[in-house]
Parts: sequence; C-alpha cells; structure tokens
Amino acid sequence: MLLLFQATQAADSVQVAADELMKEAIANAEGLDKLSLITQQLIDFGIRAGERILIAVIVFIVGRFLISMLNKFVGRLMDKRKVDISIKTFVRSLVNILLTILLIISVVGALGVETTSFAALLASAGVAVGMALSGNLQNFAGGLIVLLFKPYKVGDWIESQGVSGTVKEIQIFHTILTTADNKVIYVPNGAMSSGVVTNYSNQVTRRVEWIVGIDYGEDYDKVQEVVYEILAADKRILNEPAPFVALHALDASSVNVVARVWVNSSDYWGVYFDINKAIYETFNEKGINFPFPQLTVHQG
Repeated sequence: MLLLFQATQAADSVQVAADELMKEAIANAEGLDKLSLITQQLIDFGIRAGERILIAVIVFIVGRFLISMLNKFVGRLMDKRKVDISIKTFVRSLVNILLTILLIISVVGALGVETTSFAALLASAGVAVGMALSGNLQNFAGGLIVLLFKPYKVGDWIESQGVSGTVKEIQIFHTILTTADNKVIYVPNGAMSSGVVTNYSNQVTRRVEWIVGIDYGEDYDKVQEVVYEILAADKRILNEPAPFVALHALDASSVNVVARVWVNSSDYWGVYFDINKAIYETFNEKGINFPFPQLTVHQG
C-alpha cells in the first residue's frame, strides 16, 4: 500500500507539470483550438478522477481484507497465548477501530486529498470531538481499569448500576450483559469502574438462606429437627460450614425460623427452589401449620 501511495505521488508531480503546460497552451490558443484544448483538459480530468476513485476503491477493498486478516491473526495469537477472554474482546475491539481509522485516512489519501492536511484537520476535529465525548474517554479509561484490576470477567454473573446479568463482552467503551430473560444491556465502563459491582461468580461457594413462618403454638424443636432432615437429604448442601437452623423472630402473626446452608455457586438457585418445595411438602405431611394473616376484633 505504501508503494501505491509513492507511485500516486510521483504521478501527481508529473500531472502538475502537464497541467501547467496545458494552461499555457490554452492561453496561447484561439478559436476552435482553444475549445479543443479545454475539451481535452476536461477529458483528462475525468480520466484522472476515475483513476483516483478506482485506486481508492482498491485501497478500501484491500484494506478491509488486511484488517480482517489482522483481526484473525491477533485473535489466533491471543488464543495461542491463552489470553483471558475479557482482554481478548477488548483488544480486538480496539485494534479494529484503530485499523479502520488508518484505512479511512488511506482512502482519503488515495482520492488525492493531502493526508498531512487531513491529519491536521482530523486532529483538530479530534480535540473538539474529545471535549464533546469526554464521557466516552472516561469509559475507555474505565475499560482499562476493569481489565487491570479484574472486578469481573467474561462469564461472571454481576449486578451493577441497577441491572444484573452475565458478562458477555468487555469492549473499549461498554460492558455487555445478558440478563436471565435474554436481554442485552450495554453498561458504560466508566460507571462500572467507579460504581459498586456485585460479583456473584467470583467465589466458589455461596450461602443460601430461607426464612419460614410457622404458627404460634407449634413445637419449635420438632420444626427444627424436620428442617435439618430436609437439608441433610440434599447432597448438594455442603457439610462445612455446617447447616444452621434457628428461631429468627417472633413476628406479628408468625414464628419465623431461619435456615442457612452453604453450596457451590453453580448450585445456588437449584438448591434454593428445591428446598422451598421440600419444606412446603414436608410441613404439610408433618402437620406443621403455616400462618395466615389474622385480624382480631374486640367488641366493647
């Protein structure tokens, strides 16, 4: 591509000299000769414009092909070095944007626009755009902070900025989350790096808690024993730390019993819902009553 630009610049120099000679010839010509020279100049201009457009198209096609090849090469290189997928998505996004900017400058240069002037114009515009898009620069810096300190990575289930989901990608400006109902949410990296992030996948184990209300007058020792039996029957519940069952509170219309166990993070929701079902079915079998809201009215 560099050789193509050098050849184009050399051709431009020759063409400038030819244009000067043509202008002198037109100035000295008269009548039909002058009209013929002007027509010839217009034809030459059309041919040159067509050549530049053709070269620009070729540069664009070749550039897109090279960008695709470089993106694949960078991806294979990071796969070979087993780079973390969070860094991989960020780097590929950054490389693609930088190469696309270089391609745009190359196409503009192939069209005959001075690339130095264009670069200066682009730099001036960049300052103005940078001031207008300072938030995106903050998001870019936030993405670097996320990759450096790794509060989360691709595949983690996190909660931040009022939303929660699985991290799908960490791009240069946004972190992409996929929610439980398959929505895709773009969260700015600036907010992710400076705000509170709850990572539910970072630890190997998690604690599950249930608070179950029973009627006043129920035998608490019996309830506690039944709950321990239910928990012991589920092999996904870890023995260390040991399951914990206690009287949580004496509420307005119920006695609340709390149960806490530890499970592997991947088993959290399965254990939570299955134990809910087991408590409901077992309490009904054992004659342990659940409370209903009641209102006592006294007549004076």
